Amino acid sequence: MIIVLKQGTTRQEIDYVTNVILSKGAITVNPMIGNDLTILGLIGDTSRLDPAQIESLRCVERIMKVAEPFKKANRMFHPGPSEVKIGDTVVGGSKLSIMAGPCSVESEAQIEEVAKGVKEAGATVLRGGAFKPRTSPYSFQGLEYRGLDLLVHAREITGLPIVTELMSPYDIDKFEHLVDCIQVGARNMQNFDLLKRLGQTRKPILLKRGLSATIEEWLMSAEYIMAGGNENVILCERGIRTFETYTRNTTDLSAICAVKQLSHLPVIVDPSHATGKYWMVQPLARAAIAVGADGLMIEVHNDPAHALCDGAQSIKPDAFAEVMADIRNIAKAVGREI
Repeated sequence: MIIVLKQGTTRQEIDYVTNVILSKGAITVNPMIGNDLTILGLIGDTSRLDPAQIESLRCVERIMKVAEPFKKANRMFHPGPSEVKIGDTVVGGSKLSIMAGPCSVESEAQIEEVAKGVKEAGATVLRGGAFKPRTSPYSFQGLEYRGLDLLVHAREITGLPIVTELMSPYDIDKFEHLVDCIQVGARNMQNFDLLKRLGQTRKPILLKRGLSATIEEWLMSAEYIMAGGNENVILCERGIRTFETYTRNTTDLSAICAVKQLSHLPVIVDPSHATGKYWMVQPLARAAIAVGADGLMIEVHNDPAHALCDGAQSIKPDAFAEVMADIRNIAKAVGREI
């Protein structure tokens, strides 16, 4: 439920309405005070409230019921778009955030070369996998803690904040200390125990859409994190599983438009995982920016032919520079910048 207050409502009146609602019990109130509009977002058992009693308060403009099961992620609770900071980078503002780097950290020389290359081309965040969830137990699983250390080293060299995937709740304390943004991969999107634990942190969380998740399920996973108190959530569309087998996944660019309509959370696109083909990365990057994505996550490797993970969808640093030059024009056309 949302309570819209009249323009000019005083802080004292806001506190009074809030206390009336809290007196009913089992309801939390999230005030959002803007220059022109103040709303109170209610979460909990709102059946305890008598709408007529609330509407009788002179500062109340109207009451609106929220049909969707997600509340904190709902645009009705937060009409303006949210911005999430990763280091000095803002995701969700007028400037696009570009996250780039290898699927997996393989060596010190590799991550240094790639990090320097993407920084020079204009990337704002360095991505790299230290822990790799793989379909086959025999595939390369990442350098794990050594990979984390190498990412931290690359950050020291380039100044780029780092984002990497967390797989175990037992590593949250270490990730919170070392990385700038914690990624939840597609396979863990509905690992609710992990999401609850991440809700207790204040680190930015990059939440990838699950392999077969609906948009509502994706937003409900974000809700788990936000309900715990951490509202620094970034959504990432990385393609979903359909009957089509030509590409690795089916890129759902319509999800960007849907999320922008339903939620205030920033959303980026990963055209590398979405297609699984390096030559599709550039056109999909263009399309993502054109439909309103707040940024991109692109896999960049200095030697894709010998990559230990996902070489077929990785582009080289010089190709990444071409992509950046290309999407700058798209960004300008839609009123954004890089």
